[in-house]
Amino acid sequence: MFLSDYRREFYEVIVNQRVLLLVASDVDALCACKILQALFQCDHVQYTLVPVSGWQELETAFLEHKDQIKLLVKQDDDLDVPAYDDIFRDEEDEEEVSENESDGPEPSEKRRRFEEDVIERTMKRREKREWEARRREILFDYEQYEYHGTSSAMMMFDLAWIMSKDLNDMLWWAIVGLTDQWVQDKITQMKYVTDIGILQRHVSRHNHRNEDEENSLSIDCMRIAFEYDLRLALYQHWSLYESLCNTSYTSANLKLWSVQGQKRLQEFLADMGLPLKQVKQKFNSMDISLKENLREMIEESANKFGMKDLRVQTFSIHFGFKNKFLASDIVYATASLMENIEKEGRETDNFIKALDSLSRGNLDKLHQGLDLAKKQLRAIQQTVASCICTNLVISQGPFLYCALMEGTPDVKLFSKPVSLCLLSKYLLKSFVCSTKNKRCKLLPLVMAAPMDVEQGTVIMVGIPPESESSDKKNFFGRAFEKAAESTNSRTLHNHFDMSIIELKTEDRSKFLDALISLLS
Repeated sequence: MFLSDYRREFYEVIVNQRVLLLVASDVDALCACKILQALFQCDHVQYTLVPVSGWQELETAFLEHKDQIKLLVKQDDDLDVPAYDDIFRDEEDEEEVSENESDGPEPSEKRRRFEEDVIERTMKRREKREWEARRREILFDYEQYEYHGTSSAMMMFDLAWIMSKDLNDMLWWAIVGLTDQWVQDKITQMKYVTDIGILQRHVSRHNHRNEDEENSLSIDCMRIAFEYDLRLALYQHWSLYESLCNTSYTSANLKLWSVQGQKRLQEFLADMGLPLKQVKQKFNSMDISLKENLREMIEESANKFGMKDLRVQTFSIHFGFKNKFLASDIVYATASLMENIEKEGRETDNFIKALDSLSRGNLDKLHQGLDLAKKQLRAIQQTVASCICTNLVISQGPFLYCALMEGTPDVKLFSKPVSLCLLSKYLLKSFVCSTKNKRCKLLPLVMAAPMDVEQGTVIMVGIPPESESSDKKNFFGRAFEKAAESTNSRTLHNHFDMSIIELKTEDRSKFLDALISLLS
């Protein structure tokens, strides 16, 4: 659903009809769905919820429910997405000129042919200059457009706020949706901080109470708070040691896949003055005296070890007096539930369970998601360590390439798109920290993993270069399409994120050759 600047008008159109909700399988979309569900319940709107994981399921759902679909995109909306040929150009040998003196016996014929070649070369150079100027202009305009610019959950919350129907639960889902984009590295740090500031004002408005009211809160109350917390995955539901080892930021900076990195970790813990026995037990079981100043201790030592961005702006939620979660905890848990591979069944079941885990009345499902997330993060870090130690990441010229082989531990997990994207981003970050090749530090990464052994398919993802100033734009989607077209490779572009494709295993070699040629 494309809302543009017509969010309120759009909602007023659909409230009088039975609504079809087509929801993509990512955490931000789930949070947007929860907000819309709450709005529909408030206005007694009937709706049908259909989870879709890709374009094929979207088409199937559209055909099955097309009588319910009234509005998708306004006809006068201009999406203004640049064409592929305006961004990429197949290089031609413009200097190739026929200088065969034996062609044509007459000097006048050779002169005429020479003049035609000169004119042709001049026209080609002019066309190329015009194309480059047009490309610069398009890219400049495109730079202003964030591909993942605004969280869909934040858009839905904005809709609820405009209509004065926003609730604290909706605000929390908007926070989780934004945090999902940050965890998945889909938005810049500047965009994240800006949106955090917007949400912080709403948090102050919804969670402002005086002392008497605070003391009278019931045990099942819900309270959201803005915090500067640690960039450590699930540390309040894990041990501090496990979180340090399995968080991408700390693992990459300390290079924990190496013996030297393990020594640096021990030095880091010693510098904080934390006993190993304490950091290896559950966070909730640590001595209260140590936990009181833990954040300050970790941040001070982190600065000495070059980890100056270990503290981040985020939000936490309290359910009653016992349960506290950071927004990133919810993101990891919900994403793990969506891609749960431990139980065979329909993907729709995973979707519904993940959707339910976002409700505060389903804490048992949320805790199950946290356990799955810990297994996922361990698998990612072990695979990253294996890839770096065995030199599986190789330079293919315009990009880095890594392929997981069948039989690799946890390879089934990485047949799922979100898990593979997380692995790819973590691997690229770690590789950049480990390599001494300055050129390789600036390259994007293409990663492949087995998807379906019986059908002989692999799943492949393209990740932009890892850099502080990266704008998170990803042009791999169109590059993948072009490489597949030029080689007649059997590919399936089914994912909403066009930088993820499915490919026949036997076509992988020629597909990669075409991709190298295209991006060189």
